[in-house]
This record gives sequence, structure tokens and C-alpha cells, in this order.
Amino acid sequence: MSNNKHYFSSELVRWYEKERRDLPWRRTRDPYHIWVSEIMLQQTRVDTVIPYFNRFVDRFPSVRQLAEAPEEEVLKHWEGLGYYSRARNLQSAVREVVDRYGGEVPRLKEEVSGLKGVGPYTAGAILSIAFDQPEPAVDGNVMRVLSRFFGLEDDIARPATRVRIEGVAKELIPHGKAADFNQALMELGAMICTPKSPACPTCPVREMCSARLQGRQSELPVKTKAKPPKFVLRLAALVEGTGIRSGKVLVRQRPKTGLLARMWELPHLEAPGQSVWDSVESGCSWLEQEFAQEGLMIKAVDHIGDAQHTFTHLHWNIRVMSAVLQAEESAILPPHYQWVGPDDFENYVWPNVFRKVLTQYFIGMYKPSKP
Repeated sequence: MSNNKHYFSSELVRWYEKERRDLPWRRTRDPYHIWVSEIMLQQTRVDTVIPYFNRFVDRFPSVRQLAEAPEEEVLKHWEGLGYYSRARNLQSAVREVVDRYGGEVPRLKEEVSGLKGVGPYTAGAILSIAFDQPEPAVDGNVMRVLSRFFGLEDDIARPATRVRIEGVAKELIPHGKAADFNQALMELGAMICTPKSPACPTCPVREMCSARLQGRQSELPVKTKAKPPKFVLRLAALVEGTGIRSGKVLVRQRPKTGLLARMWELPHLEAPGQSVWDSVESGCSWLEQEFAQEGLMIKAVDHIGDAQHTFTHLHWNIRVMSAVLQAEESAILPPHYQWVGPDDFENYVWPNVFRKVLTQYFIGMYKPSKP
């Protein structure tokens, strides 16, 4: 085992020094920038993150500037990345860094780990990449690589397995090479030791890889399947303004806490059943009744499009209905409702699904029918 470990570490670092991708967060040892990149990279592809990272650190280049920024502006720079709690937690954490550590990202593991939204992986990445401390940074890529190389058959969905693999990873870190080693592990999992069809012939540690030698690449790692997201039918009202509000759409802001907190959207509700969702007449009638209960008197007209949005635990299938506001000129809007047009659309923060729907509407890809 010790020979395998030395072989793995030395060959992996040697490969990384030659083959590493030129990524913007690899051009710095600034712990704040590394922190931002690691948060953005959670559940998001590298190619997607690069332009977001560049814009974000250009606008908020330091801990203090992010801490002092309005949350709406932070979310606007995050818009499109999804999982918006990451951005909120990041800003809360940097404010704690300013208050408790004088604006300097701490170097102690217990202090970094205590920051909001910083789990074991992110803490290990910051400490190893920014400060070259021999701390493991174990994510799904790393668990896959180490499970295959060492033939580990524990279920990687179990917390105990992560702890075990963190111990293995820590033992593998070469002295003075923590930053390169951890990034090399991530790189190998992302580029070569992929979940499906790993590129074993080009792998730098293939000669001693247990999974390759036994032909078990497709069997490892062992992982129980996650529960599929709940499928939810929703009906949305695209309420088009008339008169002086012609070209504008009625939107609402979500509550201060919870899913997609404080973001803007078309008014929408979970449908009471498949029959209401399927029937245009039933859907329009039901929407009118439900929104009337919160003081929004609309006349729903027709089905004009569908949209989907998937969260980790939910899948929204949204049927969009055209509508108008009854007695628009004298109507008093419920709290958190506003008229938005193409000129001020970019001043608001939208979930991707409603950004797409409204963008299509404003560029004229479809228009609601008149009653």
C-alpha cells in the first residue's frame, strides 16, 4: 500500500505540472479568490464558472468590497449560476471575516470551517491551495478517483465513507505540495477519471490502478442512487399591461427566506392536479380564483407556453397563461408586485426559468392573446 501511495502522489503531481488547465483562479494564491471559485464550482461546470468568476472578482475584488455590497447587486452578479444560497452564504461569511478577522481569511482550520457555507471540502481547498497546508479537499471527483485507484468498495454516499477517504487523501499529500496535489486530484477526476467512460489509457496512475487492473471502472465507486426530485405542476400568469403600461409585465418578489429568496418571478402557483394543469379553461379559472384571494384580480386568457426548472429536490413544470389585470388603472397591487418592462428588466434578479420566459416575451417570440 505504501508503494502505491508514493507512486500515486508523485506521478499525479508530475502529470499536473505538465497538463494543468490554465484557469483564472489558478493564477493566484489569494484565499478570497480561491474561496469564491470553489463556491461557484459547486454543482457547476468549469466552463460555465469562468466568466462568472471573472466578472464577480472584478466587481468585488476583496473580502471587504463583497461584505459592503448590497445583496441585490451580489445576486445580480450571481444570476444564472443557480443555487443562490451559495451567494448569500458567501456574503454572510465574508462579513464575518471582516468583523472577526479584520478582513483577512483565517488560516486555522477550525476558523475557516466555522464560516457560513464552508464545509470540509471548501475549507480543505482554501487551506491547501491558498496556504499550502496539508489538508485534504475531498469532493465527488476525488472520491471517485481514490475509490477506483485503491479499490475501495464503501458507499461514497455515506458520510463515514467520506471521512475515511479524507484520511486516505491526507496521507497522500506530498510534503510542500498540498496545493498542487489537491488540484491535481480534482483535475484527474474532472478530465480523465470521469464518471462514465474514463480515459484510462491517458491516466498518469493507470499502472497501479486497482479498478483498471480488475476491469471494474464501471463498478466503482459504489454509490446509492439519490432520491429523484419531486415533480411539481405549476401554473403561471403572464399579466400584460395595457395603456400606459403597454409592453410591461406584472411580476412579484419572492419572500425574504426560503427557496429563491427575494428573487423576482411571474406570479405562479402549484396546480391542484393534472386535470387543471391540462385544461386551458380549468387552469385559467383556477388561477383567477386563487390570485383573487390575495387581492390580485386577473382575467386569464390562454395557454402561451411551458417552461421547466429543476432544483436538487424539485422539478417545476410550469404552464404559462396569458392574462390581464382587471380594472388596471384603479387596481391596487398586493405587496411585492411591480410592473416591469424591457428597459428595467436587467435591474431585477431572476431565476433562470423566468428570465428565459420574459426574455422571449420582450423580444417578441410570443405575445399573449387579447381577451
